[in-house]
Amino acid sequence: MTRLILKRLGLMVVMLLGLAVVTFTIANIAPGDPARLAAGPDATQEMVDQIREARGFDEPLPLRFAMYIGQLARGDLGTSVYTGRAVARDIAQFLPATVELVFFAITIAIIVGIPLGVLAAVWQNRFPDHGIRLIAVSGAALPMFWLGLMLQWYLALQLGWFPLGGRLGVFDDVPPQFTGMITVDALLNGDPSTALTALWYMVLPAAALSLPALAAIIRVNRAEMLEVLGRDYVINAKAQGIGPFRIIAVYALKNAILPTLAMIGLRFGWMLGGTVLVEGVFDFPGIGLYAAKAAVSSDFEPIMAVTLILGAAFMFTNLLIDLAYAVLDPRVRNQV
Repeated sequence: MTRLILKRLGLMVVMLLGLAVVTFTIANIAPGDPARLAAGPDATQEMVDQIREARGFDEPLPLRFAMYIGQLARGDLGTSVYTGRAVARDIAQFLPATVELVFFAITIAIIVGIPLGVLAAVWQNRFPDHGIRLIAVSGAALPMFWLGLMLQWYLALQLGWFPLGGRLGVFDDVPPQFTGMITVDALLNGDPSTALTALWYMVLPAAALSLPALAAIIRVNRAEMLEVLGRDYVINAKAQGIGPFRIIAVYALKNAILPTLAMIGLRFGWMLGGTVLVEGVFDFPGIGLYAAKAAVSSDFEPIMAVTLILGAAFMFTNLLIDLAYAVLDPRVRNQV
């Protein structure tokens, strides 16, 4: 197990270095003068030249990349032109909101997707299966931002069931921050009503964010359940008179859940990237909206930092899935 962890961590370092090369190169070959952007539109040419020299914008690209890696090693992610603050400080402020939203969204996808996948397999080629497969196809085909706009238009504007966006209402009190996640902080402060309000504000963005993951979980779980339900030990269990609920829960789902678990891990990483679209629709102040605003402002240092953080989160999630596989599947554990 230790060997597997060290191997995966080494691979993560190499992949993050490659990601840093790609993002740094794209940011530095993009049109525009980074010194002018950092100085602002009202800066004099002398001020622009001073910033160019101070930040090394006049140095060769390989030297600037070496300086950038050294900067990352010190934990310095640069300064945002858009906010005028250190990028690390901005990310510390906005990342907890995104983590909270993604955890809520993946929870919805798991709670709804796994039972629907099981139901579709049990009722294969009958009406429930057709309806569930339609949901899965729609979830894979519909863009998240479009779905978010439709949910916002109908459920928030037309019916008034949900708020349009944000994390809390104008007159709601934000609880003292420990984690930056309002639901958690509210519960830690003994304020369940604020926690429920925060969850209510997340329902629509979480629904839009969770639908592609929900569709993937349904497809994978249905396919695995169909395969397991056709195996000899399940057929023998039916012949012995074991009840259908026990067959599904103990014999079938237990053996079909591992590939679904891998899909959940992959989709968690994809959800982090999807927040760039969904948070913009719902004005949800997370790292996705922060990155989108930085992109509009041609503010490259936050974009590079967010890309690295999302990449690291995606790789770390895959590491956790590999470890879970090694723990739950004896065949993989023996190979490790």
